[in-house]
Amino acid sequence: MQFPIFQWQNLPADKLQQTEGLMDEWDRLNAARANLPFMTATAVQLALTIFGSGSERLLVAKQSNTIVAMLLVVPDGTFQWRTFQPSQLPLGVWVAASALTAADISRSLIKGPLGFCLGFSMTQVDPLLTPREQDQADTKHLDYIDTGWIDVAGTFEDYWAARGKNLRQNMRKQRNKLAAEGIVTCMRVLTSPEEMSGAIARYGVLESSGWKASEGTAIHPDNPQGQFYIQLLQNAAKQDGAVVYEYLFNEKTVALNLCIQRQETLVILKTTYDETIQAYSPAFLLSQDIAEQIFGQGKIKRLEYYGRMMEWHTRWTENKRTLYHLTCYRWGWLKSLAERRQKKAEHATTTPSLMAAAPVTTPTVAPQQESSS
Repeated sequence: MQFPIFQWQNLPADKLQQTEGLMDEWDRLNAARANLPFMTATAVQLALTIFGSGSERLLVAKQSNTIVAMLLVVPDGTFQWRTFQPSQLPLGVWVAASALTAADISRSLIKGPLGFCLGFSMTQVDPLLTPREQDQADTKHLDYIDTGWIDVAGTFEDYWAARGKNLRQNMRKQRNKLAAEGIVTCMRVLTSPEEMSGAIARYGVLESSGWKASEGTAIHPDNPQGQFYIQLLQNAAKQDGAVVYEYLFNEKTVALNLCIQRQETLVILKTTYDETIQAYSPAFLLSQDIAEQIFGQGKIKRLEYYGRMMEWHTRWTENKRTLYHLTCYRWGWLKSLAERRQKKAEHATTTPSLMAAAPVTTPTVAPQQESSS
């Protein structure tokens, strides 16, 4: 089977930051394919610093002395590797020239820089950026999650008129109820680096009082998650790329969305709300105000959720696509063996491997709910 020929370097992951020019090369490749705000060299290095185990490697591919692909990878069992995938990042960590496919890259590195490698998995791949191909004798694609987005085109009035009748009626009823009770609502938009630490602290207060507190996954300014989001948003804000939308009832924070943006795309990374006042639908009120603002401003053309698409997402958009995992095997018979063993498995595995290339990670977006009253 023919595939592009690369000259690979296998480096310690910290060389991304330590080697002059590599951060710039990473950003160049990110810009060439999608220019994702959470896949900049600064964001990736931050995730590596906070969530890395020390086993990560940086793989650099060149053609004619030009860097065409860069990946952060981790060992995943005996003679197996996968892309670095902290749950705080929506996609597996790699960048490449736009003409290269995920399968091209995977086939090359299996027989190149990783030594004796039986299989390699690219996790949480976005088909918008890397179209899903048909399975071949040595490759297997597996669904991960459906995710949604909003195309910001036309007027907010047209967009809102296209939403379901129940959603529109409920939002109107909630606003009338709040006004009747003398509760003043306000959406605050935070964009400066100095505002991010306080926003994360308030986010942590809300999340720690909700369902994530019992699971031990709530953000706190002093835990690794909190530190990651503070620094991520502060770094992005220095480039006018961070936005925190905060909703208040009588100056009390009741919902927050943590977002980053680049050019015409806004990505909602995290969202939380005060579950003690769920009957007022604070998260939905915030979502409505955000939509009205971005439609009115005309700067953002696409709002991405990048989390598992839930029922509440379908009230805001009909758009969805399926993120996927790709596993490439050194030999076709290994794929056949893996498929036979997978059929016999009594339960799903939680990490990509030769036996089942389907990592399970926590969605980055918490569920929102709308009052049914």
